[in-house]
Amino acid sequence: MRKIGLAWQILIGLVLGIIIGAIFYGNPEVSTYLQPIGDIFLRLIKMIVIPIVISSIIVGIASVGDTKKLGKLGGKTIIYFEIITTIAIIVGLLVANIFQPGAGVDMQSLDKVDINSYVDTAEEVKSHGFAETFVNIVPKNIFEAFVNGDMLAIIFFSVLFGLGVTAVGEKGKPVLAFFLGTAEAMFNVTNQIMKFAPFGVFALIGVTVSKFGLESLIPLGKLVITVYLSMAFFIVVILGGVAKLVGVNIFSLMRLLKDELVLAYSTASSETVLPKIMEKMEKFGCPKSITSFVIPTGYSFNLDGSTLYQALAAIFIAQMYGIDLSLSQQLSLLLVLMVTSKGIAGVPGVSFVVLLATLGTVGIPVEGLAFIAGIDRILDMARTVVNVVGNSLGAVVISKWEGQFQSNDESNVDDTELNVAVD
Repeated sequence: MRKIGLAWQILIGLVLGIIIGAIFYGNPEVSTYLQPIGDIFLRLIKMIVIPIVISSIIVGIASVGDTKKLGKLGGKTIIYFEIITTIAIIVGLLVANIFQPGAGVDMQSLDKVDINSYVDTAEEVKSHGFAETFVNIVPKNIFEAFVNGDMLAIIFFSVLFGLGVTAVGEKGKPVLAFFLGTAEAMFNVTNQIMKFAPFGVFALIGVTVSKFGLESLIPLGKLVITVYLSMAFFIVVILGGVAKLVGVNIFSLMRLLKDELVLAYSTASSETVLPKIMEKMEKFGCPKSITSFVIPTGYSFNLDGSTLYQALAAIFIAQMYGIDLSLSQQLSLLLVLMVTSKGIAGVPGVSFVVLLATLGTVGIPVEGLAFIAGIDRILDMARTVVNVVGNSLGAVVISKWEGQFQSNDESNVDDTELNVAVD
Protein backbone atom coordinates (compact mmCIF):
# COMPACT_ATOMS: atom_id res chain seq x y z
CA MET A 1 0.00 0.00 0.00
CA ARG A 2 1.36 3.36 -0.97
CA LYS A 3 0.23 6.57 0.65
CA ILE A 4 -0.69 9.44 -1.63
CA GLY A 5 -1.07 12.78 0.13
CA LEU A 6 -4.43 14.48 0.09
CA ALA A 7 -3.05 17.39 -1.95
CA TRP A 8 -1.95 14.99 -4.71
CA GLN A 9 -5.28 13.19 -4.66
CA ILE A 10 -7.10 16.51 -5.06
CA LEU A 11 -4.74 17.56 -7.88
CA ILE A 12 -5.44 14.30 -9.68
CA GLY A 13 -9.17 14.91 -9.27
CA LEU A 14 -8.72 18.47 -10.53
CA VAL A 15 -6.83 17.40 -13.68
CA LEU A 16 -9.25 14.57 -14.45
CA GLY A 17 -12.19 16.94 -13.98
CA ILE A 18 -10.68 19.43 -16.44
CA ILE A 19 -10.08 16.65 -18.99
CA ILE A 20 -13.60 15.24 -18.69
CA GLY A 21 -15.14 18.71 -18.82
CA ALA A 22 -13.13 19.63 -21.92
CA ILE A 23 -13.97 16.36 -23.70
CA PHE A 24 -17.69 16.70 -23.00
CA TYR A 25 -17.90 20.49 -23.39
CA GLY A 26 -21.51 21.58 -24.01
CA ASN A 27 -22.92 18.19 -23.00
CA PRO A 28 -25.63 18.68 -20.31
CA GLU A 29 -25.26 15.03 -19.27
CA VAL A 30 -22.00 15.94 -17.49
CA SER A 31 -23.84 18.23 -15.11
CA THR A 32 -26.58 15.64 -14.60
CA TYR A 33 -24.15 13.00 -13.38
CA LEU A 34 -21.38 15.02 -11.74
CA GLN A 35 -23.22 17.93 -10.07
CA PRO A 36 -24.82 15.71 -7.38
CA ILE A 37 -21.36 14.45 -6.37
CA GLY A 38 -20.03 17.99 -6.01
CA ASP A 39 -23.16 19.11 -4.15
CA ILE A 40 -22.90 16.23 -1.70
CA PHE A 41 -19.30 17.15 -0.87
CA LEU A 42 -20.13 20.82 -0.32
CA ARG A 43 -23.12 19.87 1.83
CA LEU A 44 -20.95 17.57 3.94
CA ILE A 45 -18.61 20.48 4.62
CA LYS A 46 -21.41 22.94 5.38
CA MET A 47 -22.89 20.33 7.72
CA ILE A 48 -19.85 20.29 10.00
CA VAL A 49 -18.69 23.93 9.88
CA ILE A 50 -21.18 25.43 12.34
CA PRO A 51 -20.84 22.69 15.02
CA ILE A 52 -17.04 23.00 14.85
CA VAL A 53 -17.09 26.81 15.04
CA ILE A 54 -19.53 26.87 17.98
CA SER A 55 -17.78 24.18 20.03
CA SER A 56 -14.27 25.51 19.30
CA ILE A 57 -15.16 29.09 20.21
CA ILE A 58 -16.91 28.10 23.43
CA VAL A 59 -13.93 25.97 24.52
CA GLY A 60 -11.46 28.67 23.44
CA ILE A 61 -13.29 31.52 25.17
CA ALA A 62 -13.68 29.48 28.35
CA SER A 63 -9.92 28.99 28.36
CA VAL A 64 -9.43 32.79 28.22
CA GLY A 65 -11.83 33.30 31.11
CA ASP A 66 -11.47 37.09 31.20
CA THR A 67 -13.79 39.60 29.56
CA LYS A 68 -11.09 42.27 29.42
CA LYS A 69 -8.66 39.92 27.67
CA LEU A 70 -11.40 38.93 25.23
CA GLY A 71 -12.23 42.56 24.47
CA LYS A 72 -8.57 43.28 23.87
CA LEU A 73 -8.30 40.26 21.57
CA GLY A 74 -11.40 41.30 19.60
CA GLY A 75 -10.18 44.89 19.22
CA LYS A 76 -6.76 43.85 17.93
CA THR A 77 -8.35 41.37 15.53
CA ILE A 78 -10.71 43.93 13.97
CA ILE A 79 -7.92 46.55 13.67
CA TYR A 80 -5.60 44.09 11.93
CA PHE A 81 -8.32 42.85 9.58
CA GLU A 82 -9.34 46.39 8.63
CA ILE A 83 -5.75 47.40 7.84
CA ILE A 84 -5.07 44.33 5.68
CA THR A 85 -8.35 44.47 3.74
CA THR A 86 -7.85 48.19 3.08
CA ILE A 87 -4.38 47.43 1.69
CA ALA A 88 -5.96 44.70 -0.48
CA ILE A 89 -8.44 47.22 -1.95
CA ILE A 90 -5.63 49.70 -2.62
CA VAL A 91 -3.55 46.99 -4.35
CA GLY A 92 -6.55 46.10 -6.53
CA LEU A 93 -7.06 49.74 -7.53
CA LEU A 94 -3.35 50.27 -8.26
CA VAL A 95 -3.03 47.10 -10.35
CA ALA A 96 -6.13 47.97 -12.39
CA ASN A 97 -4.87 51.52 -13.04
CA ILE A 98 -1.33 50.45 -13.94
CA PHE A 99 -2.08 47.46 -16.19
CA GLN A 100 -5.54 48.54 -17.44
CA PRO A 101 -6.93 45.04 -18.17
CA GLY A 102 -10.26 46.47 -19.39
CA ALA A 103 -8.79 48.86 -21.95
CA GLY A 104 -9.53 47.87 -25.54
CA VAL A 105 -11.78 44.92 -24.69
CA ASP A 106 -14.33 44.29 -27.46
CA MET A 107 -17.62 43.76 -25.64
CA GLN A 108 -19.16 42.37 -28.86
CA SER A 109 -16.91 39.31 -28.49
CA LEU A 110 -18.05 38.56 -24.95
CA ASP A 111 -20.95 36.38 -23.88
CA LYS A 112 -23.38 37.66 -21.28
CA VAL A 113 -24.50 35.63 -18.28
CA ASP A 114 -27.72 36.27 -16.38
CA ILE A 115 -26.94 37.93 -13.02
CA ASN A 116 -30.50 38.68 -11.92
CA SER A 117 -30.28 36.11 -9.12
CA TYR A 118 -27.86 38.42 -7.30
CA VAL A 119 -29.81 41.65 -7.71
CA ASP A 120 -32.21 41.32 -4.75
CA THR A 121 -29.41 40.40 -2.36
CA ALA A 122 -27.33 43.30 -3.65
CA GLU A 123 -30.17 45.74 -3.00
CA GLU A 124 -30.41 44.47 0.57
CA VAL A 125 -26.66 44.88 1.07
CA LYS A 126 -26.77 48.37 -0.45
CA SER A 127 -29.42 49.46 2.04
CA HIS A 128 -27.26 48.41 5.01
CA GLY A 129 -25.17 51.16 6.53
CA PHE A 130 -21.98 50.66 8.53
CA ALA A 131 -23.89 50.83 11.83
CA GLU A 132 -26.45 48.27 10.64
CA THR A 133 -23.67 45.87 9.72
CA PHE A 134 -22.63 45.80 13.38
CA VAL A 135 -26.23 45.67 14.62
CA ASN A 136 -26.75 42.50 12.56
CA ILE A 137 -23.91 40.82 14.45
CA VAL A 138 -26.38 40.40 17.33
CA PRO A 139 -28.84 37.64 16.32
CA LYS A 140 -32.58 38.08 16.84
CA ASN A 141 -32.93 34.31 16.94
CA ILE A 142 -29.86 32.13 17.32
CA PHE A 143 -31.56 29.16 15.63
CA GLU A 144 -32.34 31.35 12.63
CA ALA A 145 -28.65 32.30 12.54
CA PHE A 146 -27.73 28.60 12.57
CA VAL A 147 -30.07 27.87 9.66
CA ASN A 148 -28.86 30.84 7.60
CA GLY A 149 -25.19 30.19 8.36
CA ASP A 150 -24.80 33.75 9.68
CA MET A 151 -21.24 33.34 10.93
CA LEU A 152 -20.87 36.67 12.74
CA ALA A 153 -24.07 36.13 14.71
CA ILE A 154 -22.99 32.58 15.54
CA ILE A 155 -19.59 33.82 16.73
CA PHE A 156 -21.22 36.52 18.88
CA PHE A 157 -23.52 33.99 20.57
CA SER A 158 -20.70 31.47 21.06
CA VAL A 159 -18.46 34.09 22.69
CA LEU A 160 -21.21 35.10 25.13
CA PHE A 161 -22.01 31.46 25.87
CA GLY A 162 -18.32 30.70 26.50
CA LEU A 163 -18.11 33.62 28.93
CA GLY A 164 -21.26 32.35 30.63
CA VAL A 165 -19.80 28.86 31.04
CA THR A 166 -16.70 30.40 32.62
CA ALA A 167 -18.73 32.61 34.95
CA VAL A 168 -20.66 29.72 36.55
CA GLY A 169 -17.44 27.97 37.60
CA GLU A 170 -17.76 24.32 38.63
CA LYS A 171 -21.32 24.08 37.34
CA GLY A 172 -20.09 24.92 33.86
CA LYS A 173 -17.48 22.14 33.70
CA PRO A 174 -19.89 19.44 32.39
CA VAL A 175 -21.03 21.86 29.67
CA LEU A 176 -17.44 22.66 28.76
CA ALA A 177 -16.59 18.95 28.66
CA PHE A 178 -19.54 18.39 26.29
CA PHE A 179 -18.35 21.04 23.82
CA LEU A 180 -14.74 19.85 24.08
CA GLY A 181 -15.88 16.34 23.17
CA THR A 182 -18.05 17.77 20.38
CA ALA A 183 -15.12 19.68 18.90
CA GLU A 184 -12.86 16.61 18.94
CA ALA A 185 -15.59 14.41 17.45
CA MET A 186 -16.32 16.90 14.68
CA PHE A 187 -12.64 17.19 13.77
CA ASN A 188 -12.61 13.41 13.44
CA VAL A 189 -15.68 13.63 11.19
CA THR A 190 -13.82 16.24 9.14
CA ASN A 191 -10.94 13.82 8.53
CA GLN A 192 -13.44 11.24 7.26
CA ILE A 193 -15.19 13.73 4.98
CA MET A 194 -11.87 14.86 3.50
CA LYS A 195 -11.44 11.39 2.01
CA PHE A 196 -14.29 12.34 -0.32
CA ALA A 197 -12.62 15.63 -1.35
CA PRO A 198 -10.91 14.37 -4.56
CA PHE A 199 -14.25 13.12 -5.89
CA GLY A 200 -15.96 16.39 -4.99
CA VAL A 201 -13.23 18.41 -6.73
CA PHE A 202 -13.38 16.16 -9.81
CA ALA A 203 -17.14 16.68 -10.10
CA LEU A 204 -17.17 20.45 -9.46
CA ILE A 205 -14.35 21.20 -11.93
CA GLY A 206 -15.78 18.83 -14.53
CA VAL A 207 -19.15 20.60 -14.44
CA THR A 208 -17.55 24.05 -14.63
CA VAL A 209 -15.35 23.26 -17.63
CA SER A 210 -18.15 21.41 -19.46
CA LYS A 211 -20.44 24.44 -19.11
CA PHE A 212 -18.11 27.27 -20.03
CA GLY A 213 -15.20 25.60 -21.82
CA LEU A 214 -11.58 26.68 -21.64
CA GLU A 215 -12.02 28.95 -24.66
CA SER A 216 -14.27 31.24 -22.60
CA LEU A 217 -11.06 32.49 -20.96
CA ILE A 218 -9.54 33.81 -24.19
CA PRO A 219 -11.53 37.07 -24.65
CA LEU A 220 -10.96 37.96 -21.00
CA GLY A 221 -7.47 36.48 -20.78
CA LYS A 222 -5.87 39.77 -19.74
CA LEU A 223 -8.27 40.06 -16.80
CA VAL A 224 -7.58 36.48 -15.69
CA ILE A 225 -3.79 36.95 -15.89
CA THR A 226 -3.97 40.29 -14.09
CA VAL A 227 -6.11 38.84 -11.27
CA TYR A 228 -3.83 35.83 -10.78
CA LEU A 229 -0.63 37.89 -10.82
CA SER A 230 -2.09 40.46 -8.40
CA MET A 231 -3.18 37.65 -6.04
CA ALA A 232 0.33 36.16 -6.18
CA PHE A 233 1.84 39.61 -5.54
CA PHE A 234 -0.43 40.15 -2.53
CA ILE A 235 0.50 36.80 -0.99
CA VAL A 236 4.25 37.06 -1.57
CA VAL A 237 4.82 40.79 -0.99
CA ILE A 238 2.05 42.03 1.32
CA LEU A 239 1.25 38.92 3.37
CA GLY A 240 4.87 37.78 3.07
CA GLY A 241 6.01 41.13 4.47
CA VAL A 242 3.56 40.89 7.37
CA ALA A 243 4.71 37.32 8.05
CA LYS A 244 8.35 38.43 8.09
CA LEU A 245 7.52 41.19 10.58
CA VAL A 246 6.19 38.60 13.03
CA GLY A 247 9.00 36.12 12.37
CA VAL A 248 7.19 33.65 10.12
CA ASN A 249 8.08 32.52 6.60
CA ILE A 250 5.02 32.80 4.35
CA PHE A 251 6.22 29.90 2.18
CA SER A 252 6.61 27.66 5.24
CA LEU A 253 3.06 28.53 6.23
CA MET A 254 1.77 27.76 2.73
CA ARG A 255 3.70 24.48 2.67
CA LEU A 256 2.02 23.53 5.94
CA LEU A 257 -1.39 24.36 4.43
CA LYS A 258 -0.75 22.81 1.00
CA ASP A 259 -3.64 20.32 1.23
CA GLU A 260 -6.08 23.02 2.29
CA LEU A 261 -4.90 25.49 -0.37
CA VAL A 262 -5.30 22.96 -3.17
CA LEU A 263 -8.78 22.07 -1.90
CA ALA A 264 -9.80 25.71 -1.47
CA TYR A 265 -8.58 26.51 -4.99
CA SER A 266 -10.35 23.53 -6.54
CA THR A 267 -13.71 24.14 -4.86
CA ALA A 268 -13.52 27.97 -4.78
CA SER A 269 -14.88 27.72 -1.24
CA SER A 270 -13.19 28.79 1.99
CA GLU A 271 -15.74 26.85 4.03
CA THR A 272 -14.34 23.54 2.78
CA VAL A 273 -11.09 24.11 4.65
CA LEU A 274 -12.16 26.10 7.72
CA PRO A 275 -12.10 23.12 10.13
CA LYS A 276 -8.69 21.91 8.98
CA ILE A 277 -7.22 25.43 8.99
CA MET A 278 -8.26 25.84 12.64
CA GLU A 279 -6.76 22.47 13.51
CA LYS A 280 -3.45 23.07 11.70
CA MET A 281 -2.93 26.61 12.98
CA GLU A 282 -3.36 25.34 16.52
CA LYS A 283 -0.66 22.74 15.88
CA PHE A 284 1.49 25.44 14.28
CA GLY A 285 1.62 27.30 17.60
CA CYS A 286 -1.51 29.44 17.85
CA PRO A 287 -3.53 28.87 21.05
CA LYS A 288 -7.07 27.52 20.71
CA SER A 289 -8.51 30.64 22.34
CA ILE A 290 -7.15 32.77 19.48
CA THR A 291 -7.50 30.33 16.58
CA SER A 292 -11.14 29.55 17.35
CA PHE A 293 -12.01 33.26 17.42
CA VAL A 294 -9.78 34.86 14.78
CA ILE A 295 -10.20 32.40 11.89
CA PRO A 296 -14.04 32.21 11.85
CA THR A 297 -14.22 36.02 12.32
CA GLY A 298 -11.81 36.45 9.43
CA TYR A 299 -14.25 34.68 7.12
CA SER A 300 -16.47 37.76 7.37
CA PHE A 301 -14.00 40.58 8.08
CA ASN A 302 -10.77 39.53 6.38
CA LEU A 303 -11.58 38.49 2.81
CA ASP A 304 -8.35 39.85 1.33
CA GLY A 305 -8.63 38.09 -2.02
CA SER A 306 -12.28 39.02 -2.46
CA THR A 307 -11.79 42.72 -1.68
CA LEU A 308 -8.73 42.95 -3.93
CA TYR A 309 -10.72 41.38 -6.77
CA GLN A 310 -13.74 43.61 -6.18
CA ALA A 311 -11.61 46.75 -6.54
CA LEU A 312 -9.83 45.40 -9.62
CA ALA A 313 -13.06 44.18 -11.28
CA ALA A 314 -14.81 47.51 -10.68
CA ILE A 315 -12.05 49.44 -12.48
CA PHE A 316 -11.93 46.76 -15.21
CA ILE A 317 -15.63 47.27 -15.99
CA ALA A 318 -15.18 51.05 -16.01
CA GLN A 319 -12.26 50.71 -18.45
CA MET A 320 -14.27 48.31 -20.61
CA TYR A 321 -16.98 50.99 -20.97
CA GLY A 322 -14.40 53.71 -21.51
CA ILE A 323 -15.21 55.43 -18.19
CA ASP A 324 -12.31 57.35 -16.65
CA LEU A 325 -12.77 57.38 -12.88
CA SER A 326 -11.29 60.37 -11.05
CA LEU A 327 -9.17 60.01 -7.92
CA SER A 328 -12.09 61.14 -5.76
CA GLN A 329 -14.37 58.52 -7.35
CA GLN A 330 -11.81 55.80 -6.71
CA LEU A 331 -11.43 56.90 -3.09
CA SER A 332 -15.22 56.79 -2.83
CA LEU A 333 -15.13 53.26 -4.27
CA LEU A 334 -12.53 52.27 -1.65
CA LEU A 335 -14.68 53.58 1.20
CA VAL A 336 -17.85 51.90 -0.10
CA LEU A 337 -16.06 48.57 -0.53
CA MET A 338 -14.73 48.80 3.03
CA VAL A 339 -18.36 48.81 4.24
CA THR A 340 -20.20 46.56 1.76
CA SER A 341 -17.62 43.77 1.90
CA LYS A 342 -18.11 43.16 5.62
CA GLY A 343 -20.33 40.55 7.17
CA ILE A 344 -21.83 38.83 4.13
CA ALA A 345 -19.35 36.01 3.59
CA GLY A 346 -22.13 33.41 3.77
CA VAL A 347 -23.97 34.90 0.78
CA PRO A 348 -23.59 32.84 -2.45
CA GLY A 349 -21.58 34.77 -5.06
CA VAL A 350 -20.45 37.24 -2.40
CA SER A 351 -18.09 39.17 -4.69
CA PHE A 352 -20.82 39.64 -7.28
CA VAL A 353 -23.25 40.80 -4.61
CA VAL A 354 -20.75 43.34 -3.27
CA LEU A 355 -19.95 44.63 -6.76
CA LEU A 356 -23.63 44.98 -7.66
CA ALA A 357 -24.14 46.97 -4.47
CA THR A 358 -21.08 49.13 -5.15
CA LEU A 359 -20.67 49.92 -8.85
CA GLY A 360 -23.66 52.24 -9.17
CA THR A 361 -22.37 54.50 -6.40
CA VAL A 362 -19.48 55.64 -8.62
CA GLY A 363 -21.31 55.62 -11.94
CA ILE A 364 -20.11 52.25 -13.28
CA PRO A 365 -22.77 50.24 -15.22
CA VAL A 366 -23.67 47.15 -13.19
CA GLU A 367 -24.56 45.40 -16.47
CA GLY A 368 -20.82 45.04 -17.03
CA LEU A 369 -20.77 42.21 -14.50
CA ALA A 370 -22.74 40.06 -16.94
CA PHE A 371 -19.68 40.01 -19.23
CA ILE A 372 -17.33 38.53 -16.61
CA ALA A 373 -19.82 36.25 -14.83
CA GLY A 374 -18.92 33.33 -17.11
CA ILE A 375 -15.32 33.19 -15.88
CA ASP A 376 -16.05 34.19 -12.28
CA ARG A 377 -15.48 30.63 -11.05
CA ILE A 378 -11.90 30.69 -12.41
CA LEU A 379 -11.27 34.04 -10.69
CA ASP A 380 -13.00 32.88 -7.52
CA MET A 381 -10.55 30.00 -7.20
CA ALA A 382 -7.62 32.42 -6.98
CA ARG A 383 -9.21 34.83 -4.52
CA THR A 384 -10.26 31.94 -2.27
CA VAL A 385 -6.61 30.91 -1.86
CA VAL A 386 -5.70 34.46 -0.81
CA ASN A 387 -8.60 34.50 1.69
CA VAL A 388 -7.36 31.25 3.26
CA VAL A 389 -3.72 32.36 3.49
CA GLY A 390 -4.75 35.75 4.89
CA ASN A 391 -6.92 34.27 7.62
CA SER A 392 -4.32 31.69 8.58
CA LEU A 393 -1.65 34.38 8.86
CA GLY A 394 -4.10 36.52 10.85
CA ALA A 395 -4.19 33.87 13.57
CA VAL A 396 -0.38 33.93 13.75
CA VAL A 397 -0.22 37.74 13.86
CA ILE A 398 -2.77 38.04 16.67
CA SER A 399 -1.10 35.19 18.60
CA LYS A 400 2.25 36.99 18.34
CA TRP A 401 0.63 40.32 19.22
CA GLU A 402 -0.87 38.76 22.35
CA GLY A 403 2.46 37.08 23.21
CA GLN A 404 0.86 33.62 23.17
CA PHE A 405 2.44 32.08 20.08
CA GLN A 406 4.31 28.88 20.89
CA SER A 407 6.67 28.31 17.99
CA ASN A 408 6.55 24.80 16.60
CA ASP A 409 8.72 23.57 13.77
CA GLU A 410 6.24 23.04 10.95
CA SER A 411 7.91 19.71 10.32
CA ASN A 412 6.53 18.63 13.67
CA VAL A 413 3.00 18.85 12.33
CA ASP A 414 2.38 15.24 11.48
CA ASP A 415 1.39 15.25 7.83
CA THR A 416 0.73 11.54 7.89
CA GLU A 417 -2.45 12.00 9.88
CA LEU A 418 -3.62 14.53 7.32
CA ASN A 419 -3.01 12.22 4.37
CA VAL A 420 -5.33 9.56 3.04
CA ALA A 421 -4.04 6.09 2.26
CA VAL A 422 -4.97 4.59 -1.10
CA ASP A 423 -4.04 1.35 -2.80
